[in-house]
Order: sequence, then C-alpha cells, then structure tokens
Amino acid sequence: MKLISACKDILNQLEAVLTQITEEDFTKKVATLNYSTIGQHIRHTLEFFTCLVHNHSGGVINYDQRDHDGVIETDKTIATALVRDLAAFIEQASEDKDLTLEANYSLISDEAISIRTTYFRELAYNIEHAIHHMAIIKIALKEVAPYVSIPEHFGVAVSTIRYQKGTA
Repeated sequence: MKLISACKDILNQLEAVLTQITEEDFTKKVATLNYSTIGQHIRHTLEFFTCLVHNHSGGVINYDQRDHDGVIETDKTIATALVRDLAAFIEQASEDKDLTLEANYSLISDEAISIRTTYFRELAYNIEHAIHHMAIIKIALKEVAPYVSIPEHFGVAVSTIRYQKGTA
C-alpha cells in the first residue's frame, strides 16, 4: 500500500540523516531555530509516530500525552533504533482500523475532545507532520551540519514535488 510505503520512506530519510550527523551536531542548539536542536525536532517527529504505534491496539490516540523522552533527542543511536522499530511496526500493521483521537485545544480547560479517526488517517497526519519538521531540520542541517547528504526530497511534500515537476 502506498501509505505504508510513504511512511517508510519518511522514516528512511530520517535514518539517512541520523546515520551521517555527528552526536555533537545532533545536540547543538541552532540559533536559527530559536536554540532548539536537530535532535529535538527528530524526537518530536518520532514521538508522534510512537504515540500512534503504542496506542494503536487500545484505539485511543492522544498526541498531547506523548513521552517527551530526552534520550531520543540526545542519543542518535537510540533515535535510529526507534526509527527502525517504527518502520517495522508500520510494515506489519497494514490494515486500517477505527480509532479515537483525543485532543485538548484549550488553554483554560483540561477537558479533551474526542474525534473519530482511523489508523490510516493518523498515518497520513504523521507523514505531513514529519515533512513539516523535516523542512525545519533541513534548515538546521545546512547551518550546522553541511557535510550531511540530505535526501533529495527531505522535508518536501509529495504534492509539492509533483507540482514542481509539472511546472519545470
């Protein structure tokens, strides 16, 4: 299925960057990114996938309740292992299923709302979310780790790639 392939492609692109970047540059604060790190953006991206994977069988997804695991953003070996684990799960969990997304968009209430969704819809959301952060990561890579060979379409949506090819 193309959705599963797209997810795996995103994760493979992240792994390609992780295998090249030094630990020092992975954890370096980048002024252009308001002093966040490449590791923080990768952790954030992976934790959305992880939240979906860990809650897939229970049927309720709440991205607000992800772990914010500092080890993922400071140890690229752990981040790389997580990428591989996520890709393996996504490969085997290739059937759609109904889920509930819980979210709280209020600063004055702790009450979450429930939204019907599906596993495939959430995979699509995770792809778009990852591409957004990969575009940010690309900016940081060019600034602090120009030696990293960035995959050609890293941080670019497929619809944008198709549009660019059509207007070239």
